[in-house]
Amino acid sequence: MQVDGRVSWRRIAEVLDEPERTITRRGTDLLAKRVIQISSLDGHNAAVMVRAECAVGAVRSTATALAQRPDCVFAYALTGRVDCVAEIRVSTANLPRLVLDELPATVGLARAHADPVLRILRSVRQWRPPILTPAQIAALEAPPFGLQQPDGSEPEPLTPTDRAITQVLRRDGRASTTEIARGAGISESTARRRLEWLLVNRRVWSRAVVEPALLGFPFEAMIWVRVLPGRLDTFVKHVLAEPRVRQMSALAGEYDLAINVAVADQASLYELIDTAPWRQMVQSRQISVILEAMKRSGVRLPLGAHAT
Repeated sequence: MQVDGRVSWRRIAEVLDEPERTITRRGTDLLAKRVIQISSLDGHNAAVMVRAECAVGAVRSTATALAQRPDCVFAYALTGRVDCVAEIRVSTANLPRLVLDELPATVGLARAHADPVLRILRSVRQWRPPILTPAQIAALEAPPFGLQQPDGSEPEPLTPTDRAITQVLRRDGRASTTEIARGAGISESTARRRLEWLLVNRRVWSRAVVEPALLGFPFEAMIWVRVLPGRLDTFVKHVLAEPRVRQMSALAGEYDLAINVAVADQASLYELIDTAPWRQMVQSRQISVILEAMKRSGVRLPLGAHAT
């Protein structure tokens, strides 16, 4: 489900060569216990990365306040000078209001740096921890395969039918076409056709929300990097070859890149940042360990969703 959040139990069973009954039972149990949640994101195809410094004792309150925003994709409490980070989807037209009015009013916020996201280099949806084989991944992947790159525009308004479908998917990203049809008040054929359109045209994105610790990567960090002039493309290619990189975005701000990594432990993080081949291309960096995830892929997490 990390590869395709809406993949059928039958397809998973075929790819893993396991009985469908076993896959259905275990998968349903994981969803029922909310070990895995399937989210569906929609909205602006542009975002900013907010690095927040908080008043003393206010980190949890500030990170939670950012997570409560409906346009927030993720929010993490951190170690280091930056107390928390959040990605907020916002159009270019609404960016001044966000930066000048809304962020300063956030509870506990002392200072914020809002860096527009210029390019998505790896989405969490594209993260492929070394668990499945390349052939299994290819067999499970479904459209949209690529990434919707930010352009700052307002998306075209959805029709009432499509809005109703997205509302159903926000409640349950794995809702069947029968459930979508019932919830949106439309026929199953219309639900199937409009859902395919929404997915293929990247108006909604299905993501599996699961703590990296459950996949064997309990230690997470955010790395902000300024790359040496003329080395950015080469640096990005090296980093994208690293399976421990969950997400990477190019920014307009103090740093060129924001990188989210998930590793086994502190020693693995040290090895990643100090012995990797791309180390020589770094001009400066800032590393923050993720203490707690308040939100992932648009899904609010229970108190104490620790990354470490």
